[in-house]
Amino acid sequence: MGRFEPWKSLPRQSRVFVLIVLSLVLVAGSLFLTNQKDSDIIVVTFPNGREIEAEVADTPEKLLFGLAFREGLPPNSGMLYIFETSDRHRRHTKGFKIPVDMIWVDESRHVVYLVEGADPCPQDPCPLYGPPPENARYVIQTPAGFIRQEGLVPGMELRFTLRL
Repeated sequence: MGRFEPWKSLPRQSRVFVLIVLSLVLVAGSLFLTNQKDSDIIVVTFPNGREIEAEVADTPEKLLFGLAFREGLPPNSGMLYIFETSDRHRRHTKGFKIPVDMIWVDESRHVVYLVEGADPCPQDPCPLYGPPPENARYVIQTPAGFIRQEGLVPGMELRFTLRL
């Protein structure tokens, strides 16, 4: 009994076409998979020693959408927005499904402003939170209640560590 060889039943031109298409699919898949990277994680350490793993929002898309469309946050986690420059940045909760606390932090990693329990906003018009009284380079969003639980106040110094 002979082997089943479906390639031999196709005309030569069709075989070449199928091989080219398969090659393109493999190359595209390879590029897609190798260019994908997990989000960077910054471990934020608070004055009392508590740590959270903060997903870094450092691309235009992540800076725009942040935690929008997420059903929740895992324990001890949040999002760290890193802006190109220090300024009096404002944030919104458009598309959020959970309330969040917001912590504005300056370049020296000191807390400059806090917002507790910012409600989700399903559609425009959505309120803007901030601006802080001083320039900030970072905003950290955590589940609502975190600021009160940790006793955070302006002036406290935080530590950021890149998780490798």
